[in-house]
Amino acid sequence: MTRDGIALEADLLGKKYGGRSGRWALRECEFALPAGRVCALVGPNGAGKSTLLALAAGLVRPTEGAIRAPAREQLAYVAQEKPLHPRLTVADTLRMGRELNPGRWNEDAARRVIADELDPRALVHHLSGGQRTRVALALALGKRAELLLLDEPMADLDPLARHQLMGLLMADAAEHGTTVVMSSHILTELEGACDHLLLLHGGRIRLDGPVDELLSAHTLLRGPVGDLAPHTVVESRTTGRQLTALIRRQGPVEGPWETTEPSLEDLLLAHLRTTEGAPA
Repeated sequence: MTRDGIALEADLLGKKYGGRSGRWALRECEFALPAGRVCALVGPNGAGKSTLLALAAGLVRPTEGAIRAPAREQLAYVAQEKPLHPRLTVADTLRMGRELNPGRWNEDAARRVIADELDPRALVHHLSGGQRTRVALALALGKRAELLLLDEPMADLDPLARHQLMGLLMADAAEHGTTVVMSSHILTELEGACDHLLLLHGGRIRLDGPVDELLSAHTLLRGPVGDLAPHTVVESRTTGRQLTALIRRQGPVEGPWETTEPSLEDLLLAHLRTTEGAPA
C-alpha cells in the first residue's frame, strides 16, 4: 500500500517513447486508486493501458511525474505476452514461484488455477495460449500479492474458461482484500466484476471513480430533440426527430425525455466514441 489506504497513485505521470521527437504514450495522468478495489482499465488500442501497467510494475521509468505502487515483492504483474520460461514444466514453474517468494507463496491458490486442466509434467513451450494464461495467473495468485496488475489476462481463453477463472480471481481478491487493476477489451467481462473504473483516452485519464458513482452521475435519455443545457453531453445521436444522448447531469433532468441509468457498456462505449473524451 502506498499511503492512507491508497494502493496505486499517479501524479502528473507521463511516458514518452523515442526521445525528444518521439510519441507520448501517457501524459499528465493523475489518479489515486483505493486499496481493495477491483479496477477496470479501459481504453482503445494505443491509449496507454499497457504502458501504465508496466510503469506500475516498475518495468519502465516515467519520463515525467511519478507513480507510487507497493514494493515489487508485494505486487504481481501478468503481461499480455505471458512471458514464461519455455523449457520449464508446469510443476517446475510453480516451484520457481514458490522459491522466489519465500514466506508469501500460497500453493493452494496456485493449484486452484491449474486444477486438473494441465499436466504438471508438460513443458511450457508445448502449452496453448490459454494454458499459458492459466500458468501465469497461477503464479500471480500464488504470490499472494497486495496488488495484481493484469494486462488483458483472459484474451487467450475460451468463454467457459474465462468465466471460471474470472470467478476464481474475483473470489480470491474479495477473500484477501487484494487490489486488482485489469485491462480488457471485453466490456461484458468487466461488468459485475469491477467496482472502480479508469478510462484512458489519448494517453490521459478521462474517467476515474467508483463504477456505481459514475453510472449514477450519468443519464441515458431518449425523446424529441431539445436543449440539454446545462448538462455535459458525452454523446448524442439524432434520428429524424428522435434524440438519444448520454449526459453527465448538472442538476435535475427537465424535459419530455425518457431517462434511464446507463449500463457500464453504455457508459464506456459513449466515452470511447467521443474523440476528445468528455470531462472526467
